[in-house]
Amino acid sequence: MKKIAVLLALILSFSACKKEEKKPTVKIEKKKPEIKFGYKLDDYKVIQDTIKNGESFGQILDRHHVYYPKINEIATSITGIFDVRRVRAGKPYLILASKDSTEQAQIFIYKHDKINATVVDFKDSLITARHFKKPINVVEKEARGVINSSLSETMDGLGLRPNLTWEIADIYAWTLDFYALQKGDSFKFIYEEKFIDDTISAGYGNIKSAVFKHKGKYLYAFRYIKDSVSGIAEYYDEKGNMLRSQFLKAPIKFQYRISSRYNLTRRIAYYGNKIRPHKGTDFAANLGTPIIATASGTVIESERRGGNGNYVKIKHNSTYSTQYLHMSKRKVNKGNHVRQGDVIGWVGMTGNTGGPHVCYRFWKFGKQVDPLKEKLPTAEHLPASIKPAYYKFIQPLKYQLENKKVPVKKPQELTETIAKK
Repeated sequence: MKKIAVLLALILSFSACKKEEKKPTVKIEKKKPEIKFGYKLDDYKVIQDTIKNGESFGQILDRHHVYYPKINEIATSITGIFDVRRVRAGKPYLILASKDSTEQAQIFIYKHDKINATVVDFKDSLITARHFKKPINVVEKEARGVINSSLSETMDGLGLRPNLTWEIADIYAWTLDFYALQKGDSFKFIYEEKFIDDTISAGYGNIKSAVFKHKGKYLYAFRYIKDSVSGIAEYYDEKGNMLRSQFLKAPIKFQYRISSRYNLTRRIAYYGNKIRPHKGTDFAANLGTPIIATASGTVIESERRGGNGNYVKIKHNSTYSTQYLHMSKRKVNKGNHVRQGDVIGWVGMTGNTGGPHVCYRFWKFGKQVDPLKEKLPTAEHLPASIKPAYYKFIQPLKYQLENKKVPVKKPQELTETIAKK
């Protein structure tokens, strides 16, 4: 019996040891300190807020226990980097205050947007201000869709924001009539999207390439910089022809119809069926629709006069000028230089008009002509010396658009090739 008892004790002891051996070891990981804008947040009381209407930089600091003349000293010390008078209502800011009983502000961080901020540090006798830019990760994406009604509705259905639709419209404004799109037409484009902390969208980058299938034809667009000196990017088709013409087809991008054409023999019943020439092209659109310059140039007239109502006239060169009538409001003044596609006013009903529209008048050598019948000059295409480099550049992009995948370098490493002449 004594031997059995000893044996039983040994078995129980071994079993207990085994259980102890199986006990997991718990590791306590130290919490990583949160660092933002170059500061360890655990060292401060963090206060986040938004600037209220009528609120000044001084009032904000005063509320957080920084008093005059210290506020004046701060404002004066940083004036070359940050003008404290220009803080705007609605902008978010961050205050890092001391953790002691005073809770006095030591750092003020003004957020200009999601990416940019100004950091004002006055915790020590040396007051400093610096610009801060959050690191941006650029991700290359693709979008494809089939037209059922309109481009904007199709893009909305893909969850893309309107400004991307406008970018696509700008690229194809000279080669594609978006109101002539047919059900079943399709598109695909490669674009960049910017992210902060890999999750927060900071807007779109460049549209690198695109293709529309319209009426059985493929309309390509590739972003390319041909001149390293100017650094200006343009869009070209697969043959190296620039998509942008010297003049846009219409002074309105979307939602318009031509309600009256250029007609020198037009008769109007209201005037006893007499001939009243119409020397413009009327584009009917909703009140407030933006009116854009159809080409770059200098504003030579911007006023309100008689039957023209509010109007703007732009001189493009020694040959061509354009005029835009019946605006509700003008955005540009005489002497301003405008670029093609810039908004110069909004559709209205000022002057002699029976409905909201813009009367678009086109002048050639001082004489009004019909822009829809004019053979207008086009923008410059790629010179022959550059085309080989261009064809090499677009080869992988074209392959990518044709529903095939190719390895793509990170956008930070490769954005575009600048051709050398």
